[in-house]
Amino acid sequence: MTVIAAWHDYVRLRDPALLDALIADEAVFESPAVHRPQEGKAITIAYLTAAMEVLGSGDFRYLEEWHGERSAVLEFATVLDGLTVNGVDIIRWNAAGQIVHFKVMVRPVKALNKVIEAMAAALQQQAADARVDGINVKLLTLSPWGERAG
Repeated sequence: MTVIAAWHDYVRLRDPALLDALIADEAVFESPAVHRPQEGKAITIAYLTAAMEVLGSGDFRYLEEWHGERSAVLEFATVLDGLTVNGVDIIRWNAAGQIVHFKVMVRPVKALNKVIEAMAAALQQQAADARVDGINVKLLTLSPWGERAG
């Protein structure tokens, strides 16, 4: 199974074990709202899980895909609170078939602002759930201005 086929399985099934197996320990996540790349498997999984909560409604769909030897660009569209969201996932993986870099770009700016708001809430909920479960996890969340707050 290709990396992108495995990613599509995760998007379809939302199985945390699939995502865990797909993301490399040294993975880097680049958010459209946070200036600095987020480094490490745990934070990458946190952002991708929150993104699927926020964007992965019944309207979510991939429109086009472009593939390289160890990379792909996937264009997506969805609707969030009545706003059409259009974006791309830029994905690179290693020889072991694990994602090492995941960059998301979103347009238009009105939709990006709505995504920032919803992602901040989803990440804050993940952090609250982790504290409730007794797991010592530090998740970085977004302020309303798209800056890191931790």
